[in-house]
Amino acid sequence: MTSVPTTPIGSPPADGPSSQERPARRPSRAGRPWPGVLASMAGTFMAIMDVNIVLIAAPAIQEDLHASDAQLQFVLAGYQLIYAVLLVTGGRLGDLHGRKKIFLLGMGLFTLASLACGLAPTAPALIGARLFQGAGAALMFPQVYAIVRVLLDEERRARAFAVLGAVVSLSTVTGQVAGGLLVEADLFGTSWRPVFWINVPIGLAAMLLTAVLLPESRAPRARRLDLPGALALMVTLFLLIVPLVEGRELGWPWWTWCSLAASVPALAGFLAVERRVARSGRPPLFDAALLRLPTLRTGTVLVLFYYAALNSFFLILSLLLQNGLGLPAYQAGLVYTPLAVTMFAASLVGGRLTPRLGRRVMETGGIALTAGSAATVAVALLCGAGMPLWALILCLAFQGIGHGLLQPPLIGAILAPVDDDNAGLASGVLSTAQQVGGALGLAILGVVFYGALGGAVAGATGAYTHGFGVASIVTTVLLAAATFLVFLLPYARPGADTRPAAAQGKRGQEGV
Repeated sequence: MTSVPTTPIGSPPADGPSSQERPARRPSRAGRPWPGVLASMAGTFMAIMDVNIVLIAAPAIQEDLHASDAQLQFVLAGYQLIYAVLLVTGGRLGDLHGRKKIFLLGMGLFTLASLACGLAPTAPALIGARLFQGAGAALMFPQVYAIVRVLLDEERRARAFAVLGAVVSLSTVTGQVAGGLLVEADLFGTSWRPVFWINVPIGLAAMLLTAVLLPESRAPRARRLDLPGALALMVTLFLLIVPLVEGRELGWPWWTWCSLAASVPALAGFLAVERRVARSGRPPLFDAALLRLPTLRTGTVLVLFYYAALNSFFLILSLLLQNGLGLPAYQAGLVYTPLAVTMFAASLVGGRLTPRLGRRVMETGGIALTAGSAATVAVALLCGAGMPLWALILCLAFQGIGHGLLQPPLIGAILAPVDDDNAGLASGVLSTAQQVGGALGLAILGVVFYGALGGAVAGATGAYTHGFGVASIVTTVLLAAATFLVFLLPYARPGADTRPAAAQGKRGQEGV
């Protein structure tokens, strides 16, 4: 039997709403919110496509801008770092000022930053533009989960999360294939730059559709922002991630170790700030009461491990295919295609099976994903420079099945017990775990991969295959840990109401 708090998380004290809180009209679920919800999913499509499309373009970016290995990692990890820092704040802003309004603001910033990325003349300029792009994604992305959670009833919400999973898979396919084709096409001699410019027409169309079709929604009890908490979180993440990205290339100078050591008390300081904010009666950036929900507590760690493995693996795979095996960008993108196709197909199948089988679908996906990753390690390390490409593609296709079964229902299952007042905050917490995991994974696997590479130059197939295999061991361990945590998620009966008891009236919540 799994229990949750009987008072909605984040509800006002017993003596009534605080002076910072004001009522807001709750959006009606009786209308036709589907067109607007689907339009908002363009934000998810763009944010995930952008990550995958840049992974494919990474070698071309490095060559054209003469970027160092650390600068290339920052093109990817910098985006995820600022994304992670601002996600919880982005979720809270949506709760406070309206999710549609903040979504449009984020989409506008993301679109402008994409234009700037494509115009960047140097690697530092590209990194700077990517930081603004990450800020736009942080405002935009958590609103999508909250919009689905708040605007749709239980039945339509399950279908929406299944559609959202298919969007994730489709954006992965599009990013990997389109990235390779755009780089290879070298439109008007612009090389990799169109991989960012493609976001501009998509962003403008999504803004127009969302503005017209999406109803506004906000938390009934709006809360003030926790700026001290946001600053403390930013300092903590910078202290942790910057030395991991820069350390190997600089020879691990003393400041990198000091920075890593300082991240521990900085994290403690962040938690202390949040406790002080909560005691003062103001809403903290991160409400520790959310962790009383076992699904969210376990799910946050699970998401951290899963996304630490996901994006970092795709980076080292792109480097192997293009720098190690010498494939042109479009062929590297095509190597990804079987993985993306099986992921898309499995997400559709999983969407149909999840209402009947519940967590079992995610368990199966986690096992398949871990097994596929372990097979990839074996193929890379045993075959070495003679690794057959078809064997790698088969391993990737099997991983795609695991991703498709695990990823789409995961966020919906974790968010199910969260009340509407905290939908944006909880979405921000999970999205932050995604991006912190992604940034940490890029930093850690970068250290392992480049360390195993041993300074080998492009074209050294054996060295790149070995480095890929060694780094993939770390990926496999992370995926195994995530799969283990899937089995620890509370197993609710398919179709059961998993909201907090206060939101269900006297029915409470039952687990099986």
